[in-house]
Amino acid sequence: MYDKSMISMREKIAQMFIMGLEGENLSGKNLVAMLEQGLGGVIFFKENIKTETQFKNLIREINSHASIKPLFLSIDQEGGRVERTQNLYGGSKYKSAGDSAFLGAEFIKEQTAAIAEELRKFGLNMNFAPVLDVNTNPENPIIAERSFSDNPEIVASCARISANTYLEHGIIPVGKHFPGHGDTSVDSHISMPVVDLSLEELENVHIYPFKKLIDIPAIMVAHVYYPCFDTEKIPASVSVNIVKKYLRNTLHYQGLIISDDMKMGGIQNYSALEACKAAIKAGVNMFIFRSSDDDTVSLIDLLEKEVNSGNIDAAYIDYSYKKIIETKERYIKSQNF
Repeated sequence: MYDKSMISMREKIAQMFIMGLEGENLSGKNLVAMLEQGLGGVIFFKENIKTETQFKNLIREINSHASIKPLFLSIDQEGGRVERTQNLYGGSKYKSAGDSAFLGAEFIKEQTAAIAEELRKFGLNMNFAPVLDVNTNPENPIIAERSFSDNPEIVASCARISANTYLEHGIIPVGKHFPGHGDTSVDSHISMPVVDLSLEELENVHIYPFKKLIDIPAIMVAHVYYPCFDTEKIPASVSVNIVKKYLRNTLHYQGLIISDDMKMGGIQNYSALEACKAAIKAGVNMFIFRSSDDDTVSLIDLLEKEVNSGNIDAAYIDYSYKKIIETKERYIKSQNF
């Protein structure tokens, strides 16, 4: 329990971060320190999950160190090649989105329910799925079968089933990667892709599923450049025009806006501090950092100094903190503040 009226600026900033960890236990001190100082969430990858017992114990230990509860305990568990529990089964257990769409609506509902129940069994409460990208580029190296289809209506209908099923089973779905990663030919983990389409085409195809799921609790923003929104070559994750003006003001999105992993190549032209500052000003509410190394942890102090010096408007932090807490209170039912 904590007194929300007494929360410090530093704790509000810490709530804006979802961090990962190295290995299968809490051997590193950084993540423990961040949990004790108000970290907002933790993300898990394949290397963190070796056995069911080990993973449950890891999550239990993480929760025990959290000063502000509940945490977002998150994962990318799409099915197919993006499946973080592969060590438990010697490979993928679930079908990809593309294969799921082919097998039909009932299959999508059944598989999503199975994924959700498995995540809940471990103590997780957030999944970075469904993928809302429309796979229109056959040369796309990163989306492909992770997308339900190359047809925006099929993507929207399949994603609706998936998102609703996650919510029914107590998992927060996060739609990704706004405003659409399906027409890229570059892997944003390596460098920043460019989607050079007109706004009309983006809206009719790639943004269409996001519009149809505009009530989803959280949306992940891509590290992809869209010339129809910005003349300056910047990723969507730091674009005022995309995040604040379009997603918030034009589409009237009310949920939580989360960055893609800030360690990715798509945002490598910025230092971590400059990337976070730009994203905060653009309207991003939370950051994913797949590690909790010294450089990542230091961002909390650096951002607090930027707020105190007036380089970041404290109102941005307050707004994001409010969104984070509202989302946790509304969707995480198994834990109390």
